[in-house]
Amino acid sequence: MKHMPLIKSVMTPFPYSIETERPLSDARAMMNRHSVNHLPVMQDSRLIGVISDREVSVGANRGPDDDPPGDEPRVRDVCDARAYVVALNTPLDQVLLHMARTHTGAALVTKEDRLVGIFTMTDACRSYGELLRSMFSPNGGNDAA
Repeated sequence: MKHMPLIKSVMTPFPYSIETERPLSDARAMMNRHSVNHLPVMQDSRLIGVISDREVSVGANRGPDDDPPGDEPRVRDVCDARAYVVALNTPLDQVLLHMARTHTGAALVTKEDRLVGIFTMTDACRSYGELLRSMFSPNGGNDAA
């Protein structure tokens, strides 16, 4: 009998994260260096939210009157504190359907209120692609329509 996979089986464990007080340029550099589009946001080892590459871009392009001179925008200024957070043993179908329904790009995965992973649309596409490959073997030919 097959069982619904849990989020822990497809998440990216031990994700990179960034502190709330870091400048947005640090978030952008970390995302570029590690080829990620989302970073969990932490404050004193406590999960605060998530920041996406889109939020970093929008925050970095704020007008000159938005910040005091010489004061670069901080992660706290643009991160989403209403991040989607799920427990380590949440069934995968619940996470996927919620993300699709709410147009959410990432789920932060916790165990006992501690960040243990992240599940993004990239993870969803990878997992779905692997499932399809396991279900359908490539035929190797070009069938005519």
